[in-house]
Amino acid sequence: MGIIVVIEDDTRIQKTLRRLFEGENYKVEVLHDGVRSNEATGAPGVEAVVLDLMLPKISGREVCRSIKEQKPNLPVVILSAVSEVADKVLLLELGADDYITKPFSPRELLARVQAAIRRSNRMGVKPSATRGFGDVTVDLEQMEVVRAGMPVSLTAQEFKLLRYFFENPMRVISRQQLLTEVWGYESYPSTRTVDNQVLKLRQKLEPNPAEPRFLRTIHGAGYKFVPEG
Repeated sequence: MGIIVVIEDDTRIQKTLRRLFEGENYKVEVLHDGVRSNEATGAPGVEAVVLDLMLPKISGREVCRSIKEQKPNLPVVILSAVSEVADKVLLLELGADDYITKPFSPRELLARVQAAIRRSNRMGVKPSATRGFGDVTVDLEQMEVVRAGMPVSLTAQEFKLLRYFFENPMRVISRQQLLTEVWGYESYPSTRTVDNQVLKLRQKLEPNPAEPRFLRTIHGAGYKFVPEG
């Protein structure tokens, strides 16, 4: 087993999570704040991060953003007392892989972390290559996107979504499937999260976002990526 980095300032929860993950043969590194988060999560063998939102010195949102900029495919599971939908959407757009509210079930948290690790591993075994569509070139290994010779900046979540489309070309993919496979949610109160992310990709990558050629809407079913649009 690998390393789980726990970023949490509550000592009782630290002890609970240490026992939980060590009981499954993970090594656990506990941080009281996010100051050393990039150093800790950048170490070899780290498989996932459990991150509290309410941290001293640096907010959990900034820590999440920083981790995902450094290691976009490293699973980050948010553990927070904040339960508002808007906060969940914000964290998902920053690249968080799951969101669990306090008080929480340790066994459910363990299951969600392990599910996030499995999703990350499935994505990691896909062949790395430079691919493209239209005037867009995507380097899946270097996480670089170029359109008409100019670099395009994508958020970690946008790149995860684009990568999933590349891995499933010409398939009709439902919003629910995208929420499960890309965001890590079995259910979610609104599908606008997916719609908004697809819209952002279209605005950055489609010749005419209002009439998409590559990231197509299949009405009543979901989306389909057509590389030869």
